[in-house]
Amino acid sequence: MRTLTELNAISPIDGRYRNKTYSLSPYFSEEALIRYRVLVEVEYFIALCEIPLPQLAGIDKGCFDKLREIYANFSAEDAASIKEIEKTTNHDVKAVEYFIKKAFDDLGLSDYKEFIHFGLTSQDINNTAIPLSTKEAFEEVYLKLLVKLVARLKELSIEWADIPMLARTHGQPASPTRLGKEIGVFVERLEEQMRLLFNVPFAAKFGGATGNFNAHNVAYPQISWQQFGTDFVEKQLGLQHSFPTTQIEHYDHFAAFFDALKRINTIIIDLDRDIWTYVSMDYFKQKIKEGEVGSSAMPHKVNPIDFENSEGNLGIANAVFEHLSAKLPVSRLQRDLTDSTVLRNIGVPFGHTIIAFEATLKGLDKLLLNADKFAEDLEKNWAVVAEAIQTILRREAYPNPYEALKGLTRTNSVIDKKAIHDFIGTLEVTDEIKAELLKITPSNYIGI
Repeated sequence: MRTLTELNAISPIDGRYRNKTYSLSPYFSEEALIRYRVLVEVEYFIALCEIPLPQLAGIDKGCFDKLREIYANFSAEDAASIKEIEKTTNHDVKAVEYFIKKAFDDLGLSDYKEFIHFGLTSQDINNTAIPLSTKEAFEEVYLKLLVKLVARLKELSIEWADIPMLARTHGQPASPTRLGKEIGVFVERLEEQMRLLFNVPFAAKFGGATGNFNAHNVAYPQISWQQFGTDFVEKQLGLQHSFPTTQIEHYDHFAAFFDALKRINTIIIDLDRDIWTYVSMDYFKQKIKEGEVGSSAMPHKVNPIDFENSEGNLGIANAVFEHLSAKLPVSRLQRDLTDSTVLRNIGVPFGHTIIAFEATLKGLDKLLLNADKFAEDLEKNWAVVAEAIQTILRREAYPNPYEALKGLTRTNSVIDKKAIHDFIGTLEVTDEIKAELLKITPSNYIGI
């Protein structure tokens, strides 16, 4: 088999973008999945010893550290050996069990090795290993990058807090705003979705062949196995125990988690498109490195490729997140196998999301504010102060103020400072009110 490289990989997250996604490999690769399965099997055996089951009462607890070294020191060679076992078993979880049994032999624990995977079905391992790996990838990779992106947006919202800008609704000039405030909108939206995201638990199924601890209960009916399962999943693995279940986790919490990630991505797509538009309006220039080429044909161009790259990757990520959240909670009767291959793809949307976050950050760091263009657009659109004038006239009970301003703005071909001030001069209001109106400009009519 040919060695996988960045040039022959089918997926760009393992090829072109490998340098951006390698941090996810310890959580979502095949080797990672095998390692997490080993972790769960070992921790489960230790939990049985701590009950203790009568047949495990004599085991020396001093061996627990050695047992944990099986997964703590797990290597690529270990993963390869398990894959070799799988060629015979044609069952991935059973191959893990045999690998650990061999490790028990090496540690002099052969008498106890039949309690590895005792009473369990494969999904007790998969439906704990995969939520655990996803949780740790979320905490160690995804969340750190999202927090970095939100922090950068906060910095820019403060840096640009006093930059007045022409707003556009339906693409048309509208009441002025401030650039910092518009960036702050995205900060608030992202932080609100993060608050919702943090309320979604990482849940795991652990309950035997059909979720009822049948095998456990028939062997040791005196033990409260439901409580054992809850303690094991929640205290030793740090997940939430789903109970009751069928043979598999119902994935409702996973679906909520993926939907939350999708909403965050959608907000960043919105940000990418807005910044892209501001660049096209010349509100921002972009820093370039020496030797970089913006266009293969047009030397003058510096394309906003980082925001385009981000938008494209977020679109792919959301398509996969959508499938995960729609498919996983649906399973025929007590289980079918359609979730198995789908679960192996959780790292794919994470990969595209990480690529996108880094692209957006890179794009934001390249922006150069073109303050003159902001001022120029405001100066060209004095018509936007018409709202302010007619609102004050309403306050003063001036007859038909909206209609008066509508006539001004729609009958004059040029609405500039002179046209507005000339109009104010014709109003039958006090000099004090006229003075108040004359102070209003597109640059200071920016609200709170």
